[in-house]
Amino acid sequence: MSMGNIGKSVIIKGELSGSEDLTIEGQVEGKIELNNNVLTIGTNAKIKAQVFAKTVVVLGEVTGNITASEKVDIRDNGSVDGDITSPKVAIAEGAHFRGAIDMNRSGGAPKADAKPAAATPVKA
Repeated sequence: MSMGNIGKSVIIKGELSGSEDLTIEGQVEGKIELNNNVLTIGTNAKIKAQVFAKTVVVLGEVTGNITASEKVDIRDNGSVDGDITSPKVAIAEGAHFRGAIDMNRSGGAPKADAKPAAATPVKA
């Protein structure tokens, strides 16, 4: 599988989408969509965007909401100001996070709601 790289001198304003793993070291403002891929926010990156990806690894700064279908991983010096929606979230010691986390579970209702209560037979 191929992997893209956006260098630290690159500034993007608008929508960024793709179908390969991507590492960003520069600045992005707007929206990032890599729904089936891994997005790595490098140590030099400054992101002000809505982020949608399979997995998001944060080493730099993100301001905006992150939605990941598999995992969000905020590493040592990573910083996120915004809400996270993902079934798995890892926040390393030394990382910065301000926002809400929704660890949505795919697969439907919890086990307690899965079975209806059995009807009690009534004798005539």
